[in-house]
Amino acid sequence: MPRANRHFLPGYVWHITHRSHKKEFLLKFARDRRKWMAWLFEARKRYGLSVLNYMVTANHVHLLVRDNGGRETIPKSIQLIAGRTAQEFNQRKRRKGAFWEDRYHATAVETGEHLHRCLVYIDLNMVRAGAVKHPSEWEFCGYHEIQSPRDRYRIIDLDGLRELLGFKKMSDHQETHRKWIDESIKNRIIARERKWTESVAVGGRHFVEQTKEQLGARALGREVTDSESTCELREMQSPYKANSNVEIDDLKVENTYRIMTFNDNSMA
Repeated sequence: MPRANRHFLPGYVWHITHRSHKKEFLLKFARDRRKWMAWLFEARKRYGLSVLNYMVTANHVHLLVRDNGGRETIPKSIQLIAGRTAQEFNQRKRRKGAFWEDRYHATAVETGEHLHRCLVYIDLNMVRAGAVKHPSEWEFCGYHEIQSPRDRYRIIDLDGLRELLGFKKMSDHQETHRKWIDESIKNRIIARERKWTESVAVGGRHFVEQTKEQLGARALGREVTDSESTCELREMQSPYKANSNVEIDDLKVENTYRIMTFNDNSMA
């Protein structure tokens, strides 16, 4: 089994996108999407993964996680979730071959307002796809747990999320979160924004330049660009759409079942 790259950027929040092999709808059944969520819960228990949000669609997944300082936490978690999901699917279907793309893409996201915008962007994925009118209508996402925290089998790190967003009370975060979702839908601000899935880092200029500096030689060929109040560290070529397998090496992980993401026209 290939090892994860040893490079590591501590203390970051990562938006991870991963799609299924050749954009096939391998997660089209609710049963398989629930399996993915069950293994996400197991990764939280087993490795202490701090999950801030997630979205499971028919051919790709979004995962918003915080680095807790453990060098192998995120790679091992992704390896567990993707590997076991693929293994169980292939065994049940008597199928052989790759389930996921070889690699996932990871974007570093600055905490605070940028994190909240990324959170909402993930929640609106299936609205963007035209599958539902509101994220509350899609079972396989973190929106429900953020708005109605459950006592058992909790996946979202609610306290960690609240702190990273700068809210003192969870109720304040929930109200603001609902408002951003509702206003985005009302004003049709739901279009795909490639920065969340194709950039190396998204945030303020200081954050992005700091990320580039920490990447060192690995940031060669990547440029810092400004867009309104947001700054990005971009790849020379889109890693997500073009499937060039370019990603942040710090979070690179491959396993026996070949990890891949789900992608449709709404993928973002």
